[in-house]
Formats: sequence, structure tokens, C-alpha cells
Amino acid sequence: MGFRFRKSIKLAPGIRINFSGSGASLSFGPRGASVSVGSRGTYLNTGIPGTGLYSRERLDKPSRSQNTSSGKVSVSLKVGVNDDGTLHFLDQDGNAASEQFVSLAKQQQPEVIRHLMQEKCEEINGSINILGEIHLGTSNPLIKPIFNPGTFDSQKPELPVENKPGFFGKFFSGIVNKIKEENISAMCLYEATLARWKDAEKRFVANENSRQYFIEKAIYKDMPAMEQFLEGNLNDIVWPRETNVSFDIVEYGKQVNIDIDLPEIEDMPNKIASMPQRNFKLSIKEMSDAQVRKLYLRHIHSVVFRVVGETFAALPVLQKIVISGFSQRPDSSTGVTQDDYLISVIVDRSRWEEIDFNNLNSLDIVEAIGRFEVRRDINDRTGACKPISPF
Repeated sequence: MGFRFRKSIKLAPGIRINFSGSGASLSFGPRGASVSVGSRGTYLNTGIPGTGLYSRERLDKPSRSQNTSSGKVSVSLKVGVNDDGTLHFLDQDGNAASEQFVSLAKQQQPEVIRHLMQEKCEEINGSINILGEIHLGTSNPLIKPIFNPGTFDSQKPELPVENKPGFFGKFFSGIVNKIKEENISAMCLYEATLARWKDAEKRFVANENSRQYFIEKAIYKDMPAMEQFLEGNLNDIVWPRETNVSFDIVEYGKQVNIDIDLPEIEDMPNKIASMPQRNFKLSIKEMSDAQVRKLYLRHIHSVVFRVVGETFAALPVLQKIVISGFSQRPDSSTGVTQDDYLISVIVDRSRWEEIDFNNLNSLDIVEAIGRFEVRRDINDRTGACKPISPF
């Protein structure tokens, strides 16, 4: 089901729909973007998850008066975009809203609804575009792994201030003894806290030294360190479809053999969306079989490119990669599912470094892989991939 948003409206004499003046604020929209509706107005909130970057834009025009008219009835609606591009309006009980409310909402708040339709349109098309653009985030092989030292954020405990008896306290031994005990207790607590802080600092320094050695020395000569570092780099990639990678480092780190379990072509999205000029329904069309096959072709080449790039960037001593990608397909003669290799490439570092990694947007990703020694059997007209024997 498509994403939903929730807003509050008021039904007043004269049949005017406004956002709630009750002070409640509700959010709706896809991940990374939402629309907040409340007593202070309607806002589009956008942000990149995990970065802390955030922006806020007002969508509606502030009214001159936000006073609630007497006799108004509060009504809550949920509005969502269906998979076929149509909108659905539900009341707070989950029932279909009346045509009167739907019509009024479209008339008086079209900008808000169309903003969310645009977000849904971009969400649908974005899921298609990203499949052929995974390579755009590929690391430059000329930039070697760098150790970035961390910061020990724990603050060193401060020496407690010694309490002293006042003028009259000197004449009462009980007060003096109590203050001494408090000072001794505070000092003991300080020394114990300081000891723990020093231990934590020592562990932090040791861990930082270990990380520095790992990045600046170990990955250049130690095979287990190479495997660990490469695995971490590949795991950091955000894959739009399930993609499994296995690798084997040989020749003392000079060569890596990689197998990629590629997504199936059946997992490719097959719908594209466009915004209408006037009405409130997204135009969603089915992609042709040829379009889906060509999307899949770009996708598998983009995956291969990204894995090759991250592997060279992670292992500075690496000189050659032999990489092959396969997919599970049923045998037409037996119906038994088997692994069919669709692409196999041998890439040398020297030729890989000839690529301009500051201009990856200009690459034809299929031709970019074709520069190297490659095995693939592609139908030029339809983009279909036939099984091949890998290197």
C-alpha cells in the first residue's frame, strides 16, 4: 500500500475546510520527507536519514486569523496514494470519507495533496533510476584508505573541593569530624572515578593505535586484515535489491576472485509514474518487457562496477580482479532452478585507474564494463542476457 498522510480539517458554517486549530500536529509522507499539519500551518519537512541535515518549507499561506469559529466540527481524514495512482480518503474510523469532504479537500488544499502525489511519483521513479546508478557512488582507487583518529569524549573527573568547617565549627569536634569524613569519602570516590577514566582512556588509545596499524599497515600485507577490511567496505554499500557477494583473496593480496549472486530480473520494478497536469491521479504505466530487460542489464553492470571499484579502493596492493555475476533461473528443459552466469570480467588496476571517477555521470555503464576483458551474451535489440561460462 502507498504511504499515507494524516491531516485535521474543520467543517464550519459556509462549508469551509481549514486545518485544525487545536494545536495538534500530525506528520505524513515517505521516508526522508514528511508534511506536518497543525495549528501553525502546513510544512514540507525534508531530510537525509542519518545525516542530521534538515529543511522546512511552508506549503500553505498563513491565514490572517486562526481563531476557531463557533459551531465548527473537527473532522480527521487520512489521505493516501494507491498503487494505481488514485487517492483514497479515509475518516478516523478507517471508513471511506464522504464525497463532499473529498471534493472540498481537493478544492481548498490542492497544493498539499499534489505535493504528496509528487513525492509518491518521485518515490516510484526513484526506485527505478537507482538500479542503474549504483556505480555513481564508487570510490576513487587513487585515494588510499585513511586513518581518521577518533576523539575520547569522556571528560576527566575534577578534583573535589575540600570542605572546611566555618568559624564556629572549629569549636565543635563533631562538626569537624563529619566534614573530614565527607572530604575523605569525596576523595575516595574521585580516585575510583579517576582510575576508571584512566582505564577507559588507555583502552581507547590502544584501540586507536590498533585501528591505525590496521588501516596503514595490516591491509597492505596481512591477508585476514584484507578480508576483514574488504568485507566491511562491501557491507557499507546500500543495495536497492538483495545482492550477495563472495570473494577469495589470492596471490598475497595481488588478486581477488569475486562471485556476485545477482537479483533476479523478476525483482525489477515494472511501473513508471508521471504527474497529471490537473486532476488528482498519478499516471502509472507498465514498462514493456524490453524496458525491464534493459533496466536489468544496466543494473547488473552497475553492480559489477561498484563492487570492482570498492574492492580496488579497499585494497591498495590489489592488481587484478576476476568478477562474475550469476542469477537463479529455471532450466527450460527440466524446470530445475540453476545458477546461470550472465557476466564475467577481468579487470586490471592500471586500466581501472584510467576512468575519471569525478565524472561517473557521463559513463554508459554497459560500455564502461565492455572496456575490459569480458564475457557476456547480450541481445542488442532486447537487452536479454544469455548464460555464459565465467572466467
